[in-house]
This record gives sequence, structure tokens and C-alpha cells, in this order.
Amino acid sequence: MSKVLFQYLLSNYFKTILKVLLIFYSFGLILNLFEEIEFFKNINTSLFLPLMLTSLIIPSLLIKYLPFVIFVSSMWFLLLLRNSKDLLTLKVFGYSNFKIFLTVGITSFLFGWFVLFTINPVTSTMMKYYEQTKSRYSQDIDHLVSINKNGLWIKENSKAGYRIISADETRDNILKNITIFILDGNYNLDQKIYAKFGDIEKNEWILNEVTIEKFNNNLDNEKLKKFLPTLSIYSEYNYEKINSLFKNFDTMSFLDLILNYQSLQKRGYDKSYLDQSLNSMLSLPFFLLIMTALSAILTMSTLKKSNNFTFIVVGIIACVAIYYFNNLSLALGQTNRISLSLSAWIPVVSIGLLSSIGILQINEK
Repeated sequence: MSKVLFQYLLSNYFKTILKVLLIFYSFGLILNLFEEIEFFKNINTSLFLPLMLTSLIIPSLLIKYLPFVIFVSSMWFLLLLRNSKDLLTLKVFGYSNFKIFLTVGITSFLFGWFVLFTINPVTSTMMKYYEQTKSRYSQDIDHLVSINKNGLWIKENSKAGYRIISADETRDNILKNITIFILDGNYNLDQKIYAKFGDIEKNEWILNEVTIEKFNNNLDNEKLKKFLPTLSIYSEYNYEKINSLFKNFDTMSFLDLILNYQSLQKRGYDKSYLDQSLNSMLSLPFFLLIMTALSAILTMSTLKKSNNFTFIVVGIIACVAIYYFNNLSLALGQTNRISLSLSAWIPVVSIGLLSSIGILQINEK
């Protein structure tokens, strides 16, 4: 009988999670679709493309807001259980309030790890395709920046022509092994600049140990070589601007961050933001457990029959408070008041400590 009751709890809980996910997905689809349509309004394309892009981005957003999905799911499931005779049946067969919470809570915790290892790699791939597709239709294609396995690549337009910059490695505001191709308006190679390293903290880049090869296209590609200890060049990009373009870690999966952590740093990704993203993902299963605990406290702390509307209002207030508390913690990390890694754990630890007191009390009901 105990096995049957356990399966009953799990099956009904997962059904509730699926229902809530579908509701969140529907709302996200409707809201984001308008944004995509606005983006493509001046581009000759069918409605299918905005709809497809919206479908690609919503799963990633669902993972981001999964703690709130679990909170609503847990609250909905426990309210249905509380208002039916099933709760009495469970208690007759030895299921206390705490044991019911423990079953649902551990399920949420394991579900979080399942999402990280199996679903997150799929959603990150979908986000990559979303970003690539969106960039192809972007109006602003004069300047392009990319970080890949070959390093940093920048394309800039200038009055005289074009400039393509590559660097093998990026460490904070220092680029190493820089190569700059300067092309004229007809895409003929005019100059090639090599630099051992360069400081890109400001828009005025300072290159060191520089070799300049100037090509004379009228003389059978004859080239003149010149060596300089330093060279200053102006770029539309500085370290802060380049770094800001690569703070969207939704295109990286949990497995990518674990397996390629060192190589991502070498490719130019900021270590502190990598740490923040990694710790945010690591904290997800614990966050789901705590949100389940919070919903159990709100719904099972009293045996008195209450209007479901009261629980809905309290649940909405709790979600809003936690959402802003989480954003506040991230803001403190991004403004260097606390470390970015710590900012990912503060909401989890704080809410966890408060919830632990309430969880002990519901067992007495």
C-alpha cells in the first residue's frame, strides 16, 4: 500500500507540474510573440518565423523561472490534497505532513538535477539557434563581434574601408596575439598589423610589440614591413562593451560550463560571470526544494478550512517578494557589493533558513 500511495503522490505531482508548465508556456508564447512580431515588422517574412523563434526561447525562460513554476505547482497540488479526503487516507497509512512534504520536496530536488543534465543542454542549443537566426535579420550588421573556439573576432566599418580584428586569447582587458586586417572599400588588403598583446580597457587600444605590413596593390602586392614598440588605434569597442555582449549565458548549458570552464575563460568570457552562471545553475535544485517547502508551509500550516483565494493572494505576494529579493541579490553582485557567486546563493540560503522553521512546525499539525 505504501508503494501505491507513493506512486499516487508522484504521478499527481508531475501532472500538476505539467499543467503549470503549459500555462506558463502559453503566457510566455503570447507575450514574447508580440515582441518578435515588432522586431520583424519591417522585414518581409511570414508569421511562422516569429512564432518559431518564440517557441525556441520560451523553454529557456521556463528554466529561468522554474522555481516559481515549482512553487505554484506544489501549492496547487497540496491545496487539492488538503481540500480532498485523500489527505486523511494518507495520514491513516502513516503519511504525516512532513513525510508528504519530504516526498514532494525530494522529487522537486531531483527534478532540478534532471533539468540541468538533460533538458538544459537542449534549451541552450535552441537559444544558440535563436541568437544566430535573430542576428541574420539584425539591422545593425556594420559591426560584428564573435567569440568562438578560435578566439575573439571583430569586424568594424571605417571611412576608408573595413577592419577585421582577431585575438587568440583574452584575459580581462588584455588581448594576446592580435592580428588586424585593414581592407579598403573594395575589400583589397591594405595593411596587416600584428601585436604580441594589447590593452583594450578604453576605446583607444594600446598595442605592444607591433609589426605592420603595408601592401602596395599597384606593385604586385609588394609589402613594406615596419616594427614599433607600441601603437595606438581607435576602436568602437572597449573591454566593457565587448564583455557586455557576452553576458547571456542561456546559450551555454550546465555541462558546457563544467566541461569547458577553462577554455571559455581563454576565449574571453569573464570569470566572474562564468562563476555566477555556474553557481546559479548549481543552486537551482536547492531553490526548487526550498520553494516546495515554502508552499508546504503556506498550505499545510493549519488544518482550518480556508478559501483558496486567500492562498492564491499569499502565493502571488510570496512570488513577487522572492523575485525582487533574487534580483536585488544579483544587482549587489553586479555592482561588486558582494561576489557574483555569492549573489546566486543568498536567496537560497536566506529563504531556506526561514523555511526550515516552518517545516518543523507543519509536522505537528
